[in-house]
Amino acid sequence: MRRIDIADAGFLLMEKRQTPTHVGGINLFTLPKGVNEQKYLAELVTVLQSAEEYRKPFGEYVTTGRGGALGPMYWEEDMHLDIDYHVRHSALPKPGRYRELFALVSRLHSTLLDRNRPLWEVHLIEGLENRQFALYMKMHHAAIDGIGAMHLTQAMCSTSKSARITDSPLSLAAYERYKAAKFGNVNKRVIAKDKELRTVANVFKEQFDSSANLFGAFKSLGNAWLGRGGDLAVPWRHMPKTSINTEVSGARRFVAQSWDFARIKAVCAATDSTINDVVLAMCSGALRRYLISQSDLPRQSLKAMVPVSLRKEGDLDASNAVGFITADLATNLKNPEKRLQAIKNSMTAGKDMLRHLSAREAMIYMQIAQIPVLLTSALGLASKFPAFSTVISNVPGPREQLYWNGASLDGIYPASIVFDGFAMNITLVSYNNSLDFGIIACRRSLPQIQRLIDHLEESLQELEEVAGIHSIKSRRKVPAATAAKRKARTKAKSKPKAKVKLKAKRKTSARAKPKNASR
Repeated sequence: MRRIDIADAGFLLMEKRQTPTHVGGINLFTLPKGVNEQKYLAELVTVLQSAEEYRKPFGEYVTTGRGGALGPMYWEEDMHLDIDYHVRHSALPKPGRYRELFALVSRLHSTLLDRNRPLWEVHLIEGLENRQFALYMKMHHAAIDGIGAMHLTQAMCSTSKSARITDSPLSLAAYERYKAAKFGNVNKRVIAKDKELRTVANVFKEQFDSSANLFGAFKSLGNAWLGRGGDLAVPWRHMPKTSINTEVSGARRFVAQSWDFARIKAVCAATDSTINDVVLAMCSGALRRYLISQSDLPRQSLKAMVPVSLRKEGDLDASNAVGFITADLATNLKNPEKRLQAIKNSMTAGKDMLRHLSAREAMIYMQIAQIPVLLTSALGLASKFPAFSTVISNVPGPREQLYWNGASLDGIYPASIVFDGFAMNITLVSYNNSLDFGIIACRRSLPQIQRLIDHLEESLQELEEVAGIHSIKSRRKVPAATAAKRKARTKAKSKPKAKVKLKAKRKTSARAKPKNASR
């Protein structure tokens, strides 16, 4: 047995029927030209089922030691793994639309993984229009994080259309091959040691001008919660209550959409912002519009938990190496330019706090910081005292076109976790020339979450206006009901700022991308 460390065990401890803590998403593919669909997909199922030995912990299940449920948890090897349970072949009634695909994924993502088995499932889904098929994967967050999932996708794919990979992506053989090809000799993962808590305290002493011990450091962090931290946003402080911050049911709603990366990068260049800054501003504007439409916009600004990777270069062994920054989304500001600036200030303050910590020290800090979240969840108080308004996660993905045994990978659409207290999660992956958004929400709390897709587009256009950039049309079609409004707004744009000399070009692409699931 291998002991599960506290960062990974936290996701197991927080899980209940209403709040599954697995992550996953859809990889959307187009069949190679000329292949027989049934034969080709059957061969892919054989590949998925081919592993003789699985990489850790995908051949293991969760168990407890002598302390039972109150003691530590362990990974135990499954000597009787039933591969037909974990790898499933499904089909939508033809011609399957994205609406039906998202409805199926919503149901699949709502069910708990069986803890008597290894904590993963893979569903190959056929029947989509335009010779497309999908691969939906879900894996427990105790076993993998976003960066780990991207490595998994790259391990099963190739940049060459003619390449053929016969290893299951979860196999030890695929893991060793990918690790050797990408990183060569890989350093061992960093595990925090208790004796280094004094180092973390010293870092906090410098950051917050506090005493030399850990208690004094967190006391100073408490001063930030009282409003003495400048632009630094912290969990719980001035957290408004909206329809997003409720108890959740076990049912989920999933929607997805892609945007041209060139549009976001053009706004970044014109406003001296990072990709994260612009994505957060895009989400902020969309959330503001959504809450206004529900007559639910609070006076205080929404705050988002923004995960940041603490994974060392070449570390494929860590299940989770993630910290977080609390970002002020400035939804209380009507002016989009001021919203963007407030978000930039908040993110800078959060990154400054983490910048002075080593990866080891940051991991210790994050493990301590998540304890209140665990307690409020265990005591059923998370919806009454939400730590965040929502989660917005930007996962760097492969920047080149990938193929799975000749099938082109058209998009990577993540599906993450919601909890009591924040009933919606926005996760996006940068892939090739796109940003692929996946939005998961509690079906009961936010039944009209598909509207957020339109609001994201409107928010991006608003940011382009702030930057003085003529809007570059996205890949998605503009709904007829709103086309006239957007045309009128385009004519009414203000003159470009003198310093802006950007005119981003749209690259044409044959890649099919999901349309709004509500259409």
